[in-house]
Amino acid sequence: MLDRNAPPYLSAALWRGLKGRCPSCGDGKLLHSYLSVTPHCPSCGEPYGHLRADDMPPWLTVFVVAHLVIPPMLYLEQLYQPNVWAQAIGWSVLSLALTLALLPRAKGAVLALMWSLKSEGTERG
Repeated sequence: MLDRNAPPYLSAALWRGLKGRCPSCGDGKLLHSYLSVTPHCPSCGEPYGHLRADDMPPWLTVFVVAHLVIPPMLYLEQLYQPNVWAQAIGWSVLSLALTLALLPRAKGAVLALMWSLKSEGTERG
């Protein structure tokens, strides 16, 4: 029998975090502005304002963006050898757009991971 009060599986919590939703119920917003954590879920009341993701979301974002941008950049350089300024502007704009799009999702996923592992959210806990 399905227990409605049971905590979700890790994969469900991560998916909800990626979407910026409460890892517990999936309804309430996890972030109330671009990167500010909501103190508690407005739908189920689950507290997650104490969680501190710190450096993991930016690190994860840089890791993903670099792996998405560098291979096509090197391929284009080998194939066409475009103007350096055009490449610098184009790849910088693409990198910035990807970073701004992925950073809140990475933070949501890290917060959901911390929540599902019952982390205290501090360096001491």
